[in-house]
Order: sequence, then structure tokens, then C-alpha cells
Amino acid sequence: MLPLSYWDIRDPRVLEAIRIVPRERFVPPPLVDEAEEDRPLPIGKGQTISQPYIVAYMTEALKIDPQNRILEIGTGSGYQAAVLSVLAKRVYSMERIAELALSAGERLETLGYSNIMVRHGDGFSGWPEEAPFDRIMITAAVRSEPQELIGQLKPGGIMLFPQGGRSMQYLIRILKDSRGTCTRERLCPVVFVPFVRGMA
Repeated sequence: MLPLSYWDIRDPRVLEAIRIVPRERFVPPPLVDEAEEDRPLPIGKGQTISQPYIVAYMTEALKIDPQNRILEIGTGSGYQAAVLSVLAKRVYSMERIAELALSAGERLETLGYSNIMVRHGDGFSGWPEEAPFDRIMITAAVRSEPQELIGQLKPGGIMLFPQGGRSMQYLIRILKDSRGTCTRERLCPVVFVPFVRGMA
């Protein structure tokens, strides 16, 4: 992986979080030697762990405050949640695939990430009993804006998600002002697995 100084990530807190979270603990054992490479890797069940640069970019784009409560949709192996947890007060992470949710929860607990809660559930519904959230991140590509999740974002909050189909996706950032009005920014092209309804 290129040294972090080569990346166009400016927030030193984000760079430090990427440095201290051991990505090799979040990939399958046969891929441990590839964990330092800046590319996505398969984690089973048709899912992937994002490349470190994208994790850093998305984390920086959320503009996290230390007192923030964050909802993450798409736990996967738990790597992104771990990075978020270094910067935020609490992370609530949802995963639709039971096996991934269980293994991620156990992994995060073993590694001492005590400010992360992992739940097996349908991410389209969010986590209403813990809403509203200061920040929301979706780590799978939606076709249309997830209105139910936008409704769980606090006024003054920021939401980030990939949007599009398999051939073209963009990272979208929503800023909700103090009156609840949302503005949208298109940040960069990305490639993510699709956001799927239901549980498995």
C-alpha cells in the first residue's frame, strides 16, 4: 500500500485511524498477506472489504465530531465500523447477512472496540429506536435515495452513500440543515456491491 502521505486525505485523525486499525484482522485468513494492498478484498457471501483509500475518503467526507453517534449500514467484516469508532462516540452498525453480522460483532469485541454495536437486520429500515443520528454511512450502492434513513438523520447531520447501478455509481453526500432541509453533493465515482433489501 502507498504511504498514507501519498493520499489526498487531509484530516490527520482519519490517517491515524487508518494507521492503527489492523486491516489484516478483518480479512479471511488466506488473504492476510494481501491486507496491506490498497484494493478491495472478498470476505465471503458475495461481499467485500473496501480498499483502505476509499474507507479513508468516506470517513473524511463524513466530517466526524468526537461526540457523534454514527449509523453504518453494511457492517461486512467490521473494518469501516472500527475506523469510524476511533473518531466517534458510538457506532451502530447493521448487517443483513447473519453470518457476517455475528463474525463482525465477535471480531470487534475481541479487538476491544467497545463503542460499536452490531445488529443483524434490514438496513433499509435503519435503527429507529436509536435515531436520530449525527452521521449515517451506507456501504452498498442504492438505486434511489433511502428516504427512511434520511429521516433518521439529525438536523445538522451528514449522510454518505454510493448511488447508481453496476455500470456507474457516485458517492453522494447529503447535508441536512437546522430546519431539516437537505442539500446534495456528488463527490466521486465509486464501485460498491448493491444495497439489498431483507435479511439473509
